[in-house]
Amino acid sequence: MEAMYKTGLNIHYFGVIVLMGVVVFNIVMLSLSHHVVRYSKRMRVVMPISSSFIALILFTGAVMMAAKHLHFTFSNIAMIVIAIVMIILEAKRYKTLKRRTDITQEGAFSDYKKKAFRFLGIEMALLLAITLWMLVQG
Repeated sequence: MEAMYKTGLNIHYFGVIVLMGVVVFNIVMLSLSHHVVRYSKRMRVVMPISSSFIALILFTGAVMMAAKHLHFTFSNIAMIVIAIVMIILEAKRYKTLKRRTDITQEGAFSDYKKKAFRFLGIEMALLLAITLWMLVQG
């Protein structure tokens, strides 16, 4: 049982690290993009990847909580809240691209970029904060 818990914990950590990489990739992809059509096509590929890793993190966290007999700690609640916030931020980022970036409008993509950088920055800050907190906590 202990080996399974450690394996689940390692998968959970791996998912968090890969999600950080996906967020960094999104930031780089956004900063290098100049055309809304090309960016939206790329985003349609990357968005399911980030959503899948958020789901992986939530699933492994739920399995590990079940292994602990659903013992809720402040860290568990914080991780659940952060995951929900990340899902909301990803949905807002996609919704903003879908609604506000008309190809014919001048400067619409630069407005989207500002909002998307803010959303991605918040996501990265949340991921780094909870990761550092969990590493310090032990």
